[in-house]
Amino acid sequence: MSKWMIYAKKADFRGISQKFGISPVTARVIRNRDVEDEEEIRKYLHGTMADLDDAELLPGLKDAAFVLKRKIVGGERIRIIGDYDVDGICSTYILWKLISFLGGEVSTAIPERIRDGYGINDRLVEEAVADGVDTIITCDNGISAAGPLQKAKDAGLTVIVTDHHEIPFEEVNGEKRYIFPPADVIAEPWIPDAKTGEPKARFPKICGAEVVFKLALLLLGKPDLTGEKSALEEEHVKVARELLGFAALAAICDVMPLLDENRIIVREGLRELSRTDNTGIRCLMLAAGLGSEPVTVYHAGFVLGPCLNASGRLDTAGRALALLKEQDEARAMILARDLKQLNDSRKSMTEEGVETAIRMIEEEIRKGRSMESRKVLVVRLEDCHESLAGIIAGRLRERYHRPVFVLTRAEEEGVLKGSGRSVEAYDMYEEMNRCRELFLKFGGHKMAAGLSLTADKAELLDRRLNENCSLLQEDLDEVLHIDMELPPACVDLALVRELSALEPCGTGNSRPLFAVRNLLLRKTAVFGRNRNVIRLEGSDDTGAHYDFVWFTTEDRLPEALADGPAKCHVAYEPKINVWKGRESLQFVIKDVKCLS
Repeated sequence: MSKWMIYAKKADFRGISQKFGISPVTARVIRNRDVEDEEEIRKYLHGTMADLDDAELLPGLKDAAFVLKRKIVGGERIRIIGDYDVDGICSTYILWKLISFLGGEVSTAIPERIRDGYGINDRLVEEAVADGVDTIITCDNGISAAGPLQKAKDAGLTVIVTDHHEIPFEEVNGEKRYIFPPADVIAEPWIPDAKTGEPKARFPKICGAEVVFKLALLLLGKPDLTGEKSALEEEHVKVARELLGFAALAAICDVMPLLDENRIIVREGLRELSRTDNTGIRCLMLAAGLGSEPVTVYHAGFVLGPCLNASGRLDTAGRALALLKEQDEARAMILARDLKQLNDSRKSMTEEGVETAIRMIEEEIRKGRSMESRKVLVVRLEDCHESLAGIIAGRLRERYHRPVFVLTRAEEEGVLKGSGRSVEAYDMYEEMNRCRELFLKFGGHKMAAGLSLTADKAELLDRRLNENCSLLQEDLDEVLHIDMELPPACVDLALVRELSALEPCGTGNSRPLFAVRNLLLRKTAVFGRNRNVIRLEGSDDTGAHYDFVWFTTEDRLPEALADGPAKCHVAYEPKINVWKGRESLQFVIKDVKCLS
């Protein structure tokens, strides 16, 4: 059962309400997102592309723009080396479109997940040298690739690294010593200030595609993207708008916090994605059944993104990149449908992997290995497709509320590859650094990581991670953060419409969640193809009735509710339900605590 935490942050909610023309309820929700002063609130509610930090302030980006422009003008061969996830694919496309538009001689390469692993490697460097490439520019990778980049430098290539992952380090006498790769330029938001050790970038929590989008802004002359799209816009502005849409898609799929600059890029970028002229992404929308409706965070993260990701998981990410480059509608539609089918296959394989992992974990519990002794789960699924390890780890984390590593068999004999997904209180990258000698290769950040190691070290990894783990039980309890107690009687259609100003919602900027005490709940209907939608009626002490819906199955209902009406505390999200053109309030249940 989840633990409820009701925010109690203070502010002059009535003053904020009057200043910005919003209700005190909305003002309180905004304060709960740690948005405090008036300028922050203004940017949160009404921020535009003009509110982004100057791209020149991102460490190394001005130098990267200077070197890249010189190479383009000089007609040098440029090779973009990206990665196989959505961020890597979108980053690669942004750079390819930018350099092509500016007249550069450019080619792309994306590593194959199983053959190459993450990021740039010796093979890709050797291919670049053989092809007569002058300059390599990485995107969404490179910061931890000292070996391959040294090989590139030894061959006489110019190297530009653009990345957003945390910088590798080793601890020496309790201090971090950062390990930078050999490169002519490194553009990276996490580069630390020499004096403070803090990132130089004001807001470093951006994805790889956002880094290269800012690079594009510099090379395109910092175009004004604040106005409405117009057919009369200059070509460089149209290009920037298109690239903004891909930066937003990547930020969502790479699970960046939807605050500060990310919030602006995602909000404005989704608008551009919804009306994009990119043939490939329009065909993918049609193949995925989106039609002409505006693209939302959900569509980006759970419909479009997984289709692009599926190519890198089960085949080659080059197929997704080819789709984004394709201008012929017929060929693009064939590519889009292929990606949709690949993603459908990925879904069924994932479900099978999750079920197998749960059986293994439950079997170990029956044999006496308690969850109390396993604050960190290390699960070996050797027959699982290695590309699904991260998704399965995420699903297991949601179920068991603790950090999870899933290990799968690699192509190389005696080697395992793995992915990890973490909880807020556990810095996965830091903890992996504490036993870095066990890995052949590893990288990542606080909430997610990738690794490879020899199979004989898997048990030792399990033991060391758990021995080093300092998580307390309270760190593993699922916590539901509730904005405030708000009886349904205080909610109307106008408030729900106003709360839509908080969009885009997602990681770091959750949807408003409210709680009501002592509500009498009664199940009235069960429907849905999988009988996973339950309608309930709630009534308060005044006798007023409200419509609730809970997306769950009957077997997961609290016993008191399954047997009949029950007094409950209810955590809910208010929504507007539209049926045959009529709007009505609907309250979506997120959790229930029965009082009897």
